[in-house]
Amino acid sequence: MTSLDNRSSTTRHTPSTEILLNAYRRMRTIRSFEDRLHVDYKTGIIPGFAHLYAGQEATAVGICSHLSDADQIASTHRGHGHCIAKGVDVVAMMKEIYGKQGGICDGKGGSMHIAELSKGMMGANGILGAGAPLACGAALADKVNGNGHVAVVFGGDGGVNEGAVLESMNLATVWQLPLLFVVENNDYAQSTPQQRTTSVKSYEDRAKGFGMPSVTVNGLDFFEVYQTAGELISKMRQGGGPVLMECKTVRFYGHFEGDEQPYRPTGEVDSARQNKDCLKLFSARAPEFGIHPEQLEAIDNEVNALIDHAVAEAQKAPHPELNELFNGVYVTY
Repeated sequence: MTSLDNRSSTTRHTPSTEILLNAYRRMRTIRSFEDRLHVDYKTGIIPGFAHLYAGQEATAVGICSHLSDADQIASTHRGHGHCIAKGVDVVAMMKEIYGKQGGICDGKGGSMHIAELSKGMMGANGILGAGAPLACGAALADKVNGNGHVAVVFGGDGGVNEGAVLESMNLATVWQLPLLFVVENNDYAQSTPQQRTTSVKSYEDRAKGFGMPSVTVNGLDFFEVYQTAGELISKMRQGGGPVLMECKTVRFYGHFEGDEQPYRPTGEVDSARQNKDCLKLFSARAPEFGIHPEQLEAIDNEVNALIDHAVAEAQKAPHPELNELFNGVYVTY
């Protein structure tokens, strides 16, 4: 099978009210976390690079809503959203980005290297496409152990052009690994439009080249992402092999903080924020599931307080001591 066009017989994954409220909380947390970083980076008090995930929340949360801590994900340089969607502690994340003690990686990794193995977060990665081979390893372990767990690797439309990703797709298909390849197609590989970097119109064609099933969804629609991911992951847990899931989404901020995006047409970002905001789309459909605007507003307020708390804790936390410099660098057997 090389496509998933005919899915009429698959099980429907209708989210409960509890799942939806939790999903909105995580989406709102990602947005507020990234919006705050966008402001605070301009002050110069946060070290290093940052690549913000704002705009793509529905993809990460829609997929990770089906995962447990035992299911592992590999992320990208734009990894804050994946971390939060997977349940990584927000305060410890903020401390890490500030380079402080108490950070997820003791303040040594920064924005692009947040990892929390207890949550199945194998790590964000500053090397383009480097998460795919790691996810193959996790999926291979799951298959050998027969534990019903799955692995997920996230990548952008630029990262899919990396040789390591294509090699991983081939390996995963040959070995029939329980691995979901997620292409977060936000139309830009750093500053270059997709059509100028990629020879195919759909990344499903890449999967077909390896004999891998594939599907494209509206990555801005949490409900569509949730339903499709639920179908695919359920099959993987039952012994199914790899699948590529292309999520059409949008990036609100620049490739990195400080990127003023002169390569994007005038008004494109404003239009996206007005018409392609996954949080607005979620809120518009929430009443269909018995969720009232007041409930979402209460979550908004709680999340804003959480982000304020995280920033305050990060700012007052001490920097790592000099004698901690080599801790965690070398493995001791």
